[in-house]
Amino acid sequence: MLETQVADSSSAVAESKPLVDIRNLKMYFPLTRGIVFQRLVGYVRAVDGVSFTIQRGQTLGLVGESGSGKTTIGRTIIRLYRPTDGHVYFENYDLARLPREQLRQVRNRIQMIFQDPFASLNPRYTIGSLIAEPMHIYNVASKKEIRDRTIELLRVVGLRPEYIDRYPHEFSGGQRQRIAVARALSINPDFVIADEPVSALDVSIRAQVLNLLQRLQQQFHLTYLFVSHDLSVVRHVADRIAVMYLGKIVELADRDELYNAPKHPYTKALLSAVPIPDPKIEKRRKRIILSGDLPSPIRIPSGCRFHTRCPMAQSICREIEPAFARKEGHDHYAACHFSDKVTPVV
Repeated sequence: MLETQVADSSSAVAESKPLVDIRNLKMYFPLTRGIVFQRLVGYVRAVDGVSFTIQRGQTLGLVGESGSGKTTIGRTIIRLYRPTDGHVYFENYDLARLPREQLRQVRNRIQMIFQDPFASLNPRYTIGSLIAEPMHIYNVASKKEIRDRTIELLRVVGLRPEYIDRYPHEFSGGQRQRIAVARALSINPDFVIADEPVSALDVSIRAQVLNLLQRLQQQFHLTYLFVSHDLSVVRHVADRIAVMYLGKIVELADRDELYNAPKHPYTKALLSAVPIPDPKIEKRRKRIILSGDLPSPIRIPSGCRFHTRCPMAQSICREIEPAFARKEGHDHYAACHFSDKVTPVV
């Protein structure tokens, strides 16, 4: 009886423990001057102290303007970039500090879908070779089993098996993205980073790929980090949403709570740009136009880094950086001195 209780409690702890745990992640790129004798003149602080968790089977949407650091986070998690500081826990492994050999053993459980499928697919390889390549690298099956698995994956993503000997240039953008999805699934990963997977696609194809990703998540019990600049797309796929601005997360909440009751003026401005199909609501809604451009990540503004464009900014915003603190609601966090004064978009 006691052994059963201990087993039940340990399984409950395992289920509650996040699959991915990012703690104070930083990614700085050195800025040098000179051709022969280079000297360091500063850093581009692309990611500047980011923390979040992703539970197994969930989708975290990461949104923000171009240049906010979304893609850099995805590439740093998978160790395409070696982080400057912080921790990237995947189960019990800290990917930020794993030696190369140990990292290779874990990396097959983490895959990435890139924004441009044509750039990420080698044009000299057939799609059969592209999908099978990860299986050959990790030696997961025999040649016949790998070919059978490749044909099965083509069917899973909605492509015909006879396409296996064709080349990437023979396919449309939506089909190439399906090929990229099939390659990411070829070695049965647990965690998939989707970096703007539908931004380069037509609207009609976009919906098909989003529905495909959701269906595959249920079928293979996948966990997603979904990177996008489009809040309407993220609402369709995400369970929780993190909003980034200039290298930091400024708001993090459950999907519906963030859309219905934003606590940061930047989130509210992004939501005001999302079109609503109801013309009566759309007519009543006020569009928030932010003044100026995103500041340079080389020279971060003092205090709240959004104060240079914020319509609610006051003197305290220019002097003191707001804490990323819990607000009213279930696991709703925001970094704003006046979050209680942020009203819904409509």
